Amino acid sequence: MRNLFAPVRLSALPLLLMACTMPQQGTNSLDAAAFAVRLAESDAQLVDVRTAAEYADGHIAGSRNLDQTSGQLAQNVNELEKSKPVLLYCASGRRSAAARAYLQQQGFTDVVDLAGGIGAWAGAGKPIER
Repeated sequence: MRNLFAPVRLSALPLLLMACTMPQQGTNSLDAAAFAVRLAESDAQLVDVRTAAEYADGHIAGSRNLDQTSGQLAQNVNELEKSKPVLLYCASGRRSAAARAYLQQQGFTDVVDLAGGIGAWAGAGKPIER
């Protein structure tokens, strides 16, 4: 009887894996290609939420450094325009996702973050400014 259900379980595995890796609607996280398009086509405010040391090691050209973990982003949130898109990134995507949630709580409506962070950006062959 166990062997009867084995093919069913095995055939369901790829579907389960695809569902876990597919981007979810409404997450506001973009891959490097979509992030680059969004950056090029708008008057977006590009914000790097990593530390100053990380920023100095390399960043996306035109970005502004507002460290999420030190509270610098919260201290300077009023310097960002709510009427313009905000594009966020960090090293891996975790801090920028937290920053996106924070900005949305503050009333920003067009906020996206770079999935995979600057590592994904560099991995996609996008330029890094040093």
